[in-house]
Amino acid sequence: MTVQTLNDVYEGQFGSFTIEQSDRQEVILYRAGLAVAAGSLLIATICCFLAPTVLGTVATLCYVLLWAALGLSLFKIHIYLRLLHRVLQAFWLIGGLASIAIALLYPTPLALTAYQFPLTIFGIGFTFAALTGIFFKEAFCFNRLETKFLVFLVPGLLLGHMVGVLSTASEQGMLVAIAVLFVIFAVRKVIQPIPPDIGDKSVFEYLEQERQQSA
Repeated sequence: MTVQTLNDVYEGQFGSFTIEQSDRQEVILYRAGLAVAAGSLLIATICCFLAPTVLGTVATLCYVLLWAALGLSLFKIHIYLRLLHRVLQAFWLIGGLASIAIALLYPTPLALTAYQFPLTIFGIGFTFAALTGIFFKEAFCFNRLETKFLVFLVPGLLLGHMVGVLSTASEQGMLVAIAVLFVIFAVRKVIQPIPPDIGDKSVFEYLEQERQQSA
């Protein structure tokens, strides 16, 4: 997308549009959610090596925080394709509901349950499928190198653990890589100019008009 700017007025693919303060606030909240999610995963990863005796409880709390922060990001993200947006939100919701069900069914902390009973990842994994969707969107829209790795590392770790093909060392290495790359991604999002994350509002308006006409 080629965008020319004059103050807050931009020229998009289907005409001019204005970036308002509410648009900027949505982007800030989107990025804040990503930052909290990345920080949560990093804390859980550090705990894995430095405080394994409390890992189950800490990792579970970090997962809950990650899930909530991811939800904020998914409700504030700007995605042209509404269907894709709704699918990612649905994955997030399914992951949350599945996590609650698993937590009620098993006496151990959720994170420990997922590790000891890999098939529970079928449910919890929806949360990370939604997160991977954001990584894919960022890789496609902004060509971010770290998200290109994350798109494969996140499902690779979950599926690898679920089917039992990864060694403990491999899983730990992948977890560290994911945590570090996620933090790098979150930091880069913080310093990225806001308008690109808002996108071409003329495209959103055009797609909305198309939906109304076909309704």
